[in-house]
Amino acid sequence: MSDTVIIEKKDDITWITIDNPDNGNKVNDAMNLELIGAMDGAAADSRLIVLQSTGPDFSMGRDGGGKPPHVVAPEAYDMRDFFDTVFNFYDAFRRTPLPVIGKVQGRASGFGCAMAALCDITIGADTSSYNVPETEHRIMPTMVMSALIDRLPRKAITYMTYTTDYIDAQHALSIGLISAIAPEAELDTALEDTIQKVARIPDPALRAVKEFATNGIGLPMPQAETYARSLHAMVNSSSKMRK
Repeated sequence: MSDTVIIEKKDDITWITIDNPDNGNKVNDAMNLELIGAMDGAAADSRLIVLQSTGPDFSMGRDGGGKPPHVVAPEAYDMRDFFDTVFNFYDAFRRTPLPVIGKVQGRASGFGCAMAALCDITIGADTSSYNVPETEHRIMPTMVMSALIDRLPRKAITYMTYTTDYIDAQHALSIGLISAIAPEAELDTALEDTIQKVARIPDPALRAVKEFATNGIGLPMPQAETYARSLHAMVNSSSKMRK
């Protein structure tokens, strides 16, 4: 484990902390692999994942400029492989059966904005702000857009990617990028309160809510309804729901 990613197990919760404040909590590929490992490994012995960072900003994005370190322009397939670690990390939020709760302070830019959106529940400070700056740097933004596509409305995504403007916490809440706003001084308290509320839910329901929210969205209504009926019957028949 590196000095910039801290992974802690507290009771049945895995806490993942990005600890790179001097560099705006930017995430390089090595850190990204650690984050993927922590997300994938948590399901074995945890009920929840909490994602947070240290310092004034949540994350100012990726460390590396968004381009592979080649002198000669790489072939398309090489370029795709280079970026697969990021897409794999985005997918880790979706494939983990555990709810992911995020805490966001300061700025969440690019990769940081994607992380904030991908959490199942995101508590943002009232002073937090969010942007997608890729087009400003002449980078095609579909990588970060892939993280937002099932989280935000279409007009919200196109506004953020075309303008690259920072949006404030209230705007982020209105488009569903974050779940709730807390005063900056009370952010930790709001996070702990949310954790306690989610932790009271029995395991079968905890995981089934995540499963349906991840896989049910986008299904034709008859299929979504059939899926919901199946999960409802299965989970409510579990003995763990009656303890």
